[in-house]
Amino acid sequence: MKILVSGATGYVGSKLIPLLLDAGHEVTAMTRRDPREPVAALKNVRLVSADALRAGTLAKAVQGIDVVYYLIHSMADAGGDFHERDMTAARNFATAARDAGVNRIIYLGGIVSNTSEVSKHLKSRQETGETLRKFGPPLTEFRAGIIVGNGSVSFELIRCLTDRLPVMICPRWVTTRTQPIAIEDVLSYLMAALQNEQSKGKTIEIGGASIETYRSMMLKYARARGLRRWLIRVPVLTPRLSSYWLRLITPVPSSIARPLIEGLRTEVICKSNLASELFPAIRPVGYEAAIEKTLNRSVPDKAIQDALPKTPGHYFVRKDGILCDVRQVETSASPHSLFSVLAQLGGSNGYLYADRLWRIRGMFDRWIGGTGMKRVPNRTALKANDSFDFWFVEEIEKDRRLVLRAAMKVPGRAWLEFALEPQPSGKILVRCSAWFEPRGLLGDLYWWGLYPVHILIFKGLVNALCKKAEAVTPARNCHPLTGAPSLRSL
Repeated sequence: MKILVSGATGYVGSKLIPLLLDAGHEVTAMTRRDPREPVAALKNVRLVSADALRAGTLAKAVQGIDVVYYLIHSMADAGGDFHERDMTAARNFATAARDAGVNRIIYLGGIVSNTSEVSKHLKSRQETGETLRKFGPPLTEFRAGIIVGNGSVSFELIRCLTDRLPVMICPRWVTTRTQPIAIEDVLSYLMAALQNEQSKGKTIEIGGASIETYRSMMLKYARARGLRRWLIRVPVLTPRLSSYWLRLITPVPSSIARPLIEGLRTEVICKSNLASELFPAIRPVGYEAAIEKTLNRSVPDKAIQDALPKTPGHYFVRKDGILCDVRQVETSASPHSLFSVLAQLGGSNGYLYADRLWRIRGMFDRWIGGTGMKRVPNRTALKANDSFDFWFVEEIEKDRRLVLRAAMKVPGRAWLEFALEPQPSGKILVRCSAWFEPRGLLGDLYWWGLYPVHILIFKGLVNALCKKAEAVTPARNCHPLTGAPSLRSL
């Protein structure tokens, strides 16, 4: 099918597009501005810039499309009334899709309770579906509660609060019941709807296999991370005060946190069995299984890597519970020379820069019961699954990439990655990335306590690596025997 994914750079859209491509569909990714690199880097995707708030920009986006995934939500936009913007965007988009002959819209909204006050956020999601249904082609509307997965705003709130606060003062909404669903299950429903004609015109509530409270979700997350947490309920925290507190503790802006918190006071439970009737092959997992899937992620994170600038510099990224310190340098050394030097790091060869500090770290690790600095004498190269000092070779691509996982005792998980990327100028961009997934508040304190030392060490290490590799790289355009410059180079 020819499929348009609106909100293509959003959380769900960016994960849906690769699945659609793998299934053989022709995919158009729609964004309001120039697409960010994670989407632009995907092959076989048509990119289109359009704004649902500007009706005149939509005709080109929906032309020739069979099915549209509507994944637009304006709550993150600054200023104004996000409810009014949602209604305008839905009306414009539905009208354009109908006029273009689109067969169907598939929309992901939120479950709305009939037994408690509905927040402005959830009401907006419900009325968006009603607007799409009124003005557009046949609609398949999925309604979900909290989506569990790395990058989901609601789940990141739970992660940040639980990781950073051993003791939490909580408002009454922590006992509100909800039915969280894993992102993998959400994507399964969205994909299955393409082949299910019976889902046309239907509103389908989807949720996980377990019913939780926000208190139980935080405590179960803490248990999965090996943390002990205490939650103390108080009756005086209003949504406004809670949003300010979340802004202080988490990276979520108050403008987003407050509508979300108001929504947390609403019970979000599936009241219909339609999902299991229409999609019997999909068996959503419970919350604890969803957490396990979320925490067992692959690091280094490719999405973070793709979003980094391809220019020299020092960059820091904090995203979805991952900290990444990146240093990028351009060099005239060849990839082979660079990798040859990298493959000799550690062991009896040392670390090119501040080797004494590396030794001290190894001594400290042994003192606290870790592996210490187990140096391997006379090592000349590295292979996958090798161990040396306090590192394990997790990934290795000759002349391209080396990933070392830390075997030392740290409050979290740590990796050191080196990547070599050829540049249009003919030079090589050397990227050294220190990745860390902190566990609890101690993990954050550990990272920031060592951060000044990391800046010093990794800057010196990358510069020393390039200098040594340049010294052994054959000069370009030189006579292969004498080393003298050739006439062409002169």
